[in-house]
Amino acid sequence: MITALVTGGCGFIGTNLIRLILESTHDWKVINLDLLTYAGNLENTLGLEQDYPGRYIFVKGDIADPEMVNRVFQEHGLDVILNLAAESHVDRSIEDAGVFIRTNVMGVQVLLDAALKYKVQRFVQISTDEVYGSLGPQGRFNEAMPLAPNSPYSASKAAADLLIRSYIKTYGLDAVITRCSNNYGPFQFPEKLIPLIVVNAHEDKELPVYGDGKNVRDWIFVEDHCRGIITAARSGVSGEIYNMGGDAEKENIEIVSSILDYLHKPHSLIRYVKDRPGHDFRYAMDYSKIEAEQGWRPRVNFDDGLKRTIDWYLEHKSWWQRIRTGDYLEYYERMYGGR
Repeated sequence: MITALVTGGCGFIGTNLIRLILESTHDWKVINLDLLTYAGNLENTLGLEQDYPGRYIFVKGDIADPEMVNRVFQEHGLDVILNLAAESHVDRSIEDAGVFIRTNVMGVQVLLDAALKYKVQRFVQISTDEVYGSLGPQGRFNEAMPLAPNSPYSASKAAADLLIRSYIKTYGLDAVITRCSNNYGPFQFPEKLIPLIVVNAHEDKELPVYGDGKNVRDWIFVEDHCRGIITAARSGVSGEIYNMGGDAEKENIEIVSSILDYLHKPHSLIRYVKDRPGHDFRYAMDYSKIEAEQGWRPRVNFDDGLKRTIDWYLEHKSWWQRIRTGDYLEYYERMYGGR
């Protein structure tokens, strides 16, 4: 039995990853370590202990707490670390970079030290396409490109990637880094573009769109990304970086329009707001390396994935309604004037 520590397992990608591991494997046990900050929702994983007895354990804790992390490593005999614990919202990083440095850099250093101390077989760092910076109208990010982060969030993720590289080169740590384009799908916290637009449009509220809405992102359905993470953990080459993308480059305004059309809502709900500082123009990922080496490629096309995502939010209103009465509502009102 492989014992995997999934950090941040109550967040969006972590929730989907844990569910996929438990559903698709029989030889993996998952320890979910999550601090349950604003975007970590324990409700996301309720019932997994009963559905997968002996294969799922939740631990509340902070990856930047060395004493707690060492205790988890000691108690559970970990084989694989899948690090998804991160502060991840660009706007929040612009407001306050400190918490991003603490979790995304210092927390990673704590995990790396524990991985060395307890001789973990593999460390997988889940990074982001944002570490590469911004693309022009042509080309795609590949793994050999230099890092050029443009926000405190992406800078903290780039710093973690470089720290992991140093542990590979200096200490011989077995580690791989994955970098992925924009995820979408079930359980995503409703401050991110797609769930925010779905929820607001459903309630006939205005839809905030940065700038002219022409910024381009490459979108990947979260389940495809999670398959790639498992692939990298099982068979990725130590020391390598693997990009993953969804073959779905879309302008932000195109996404908003598609959601409005699917929900039969008027486009007059769109409200253009002042652009984000340092807003990257375009991301797109070249995933030919992981495809050639490991046979991974995205399976879910964007139109189908978007419909599945919208339907999930409509079918789980109580989930996001509970979220919007808490910290997120306060943040939403502060960022967008409560409109």
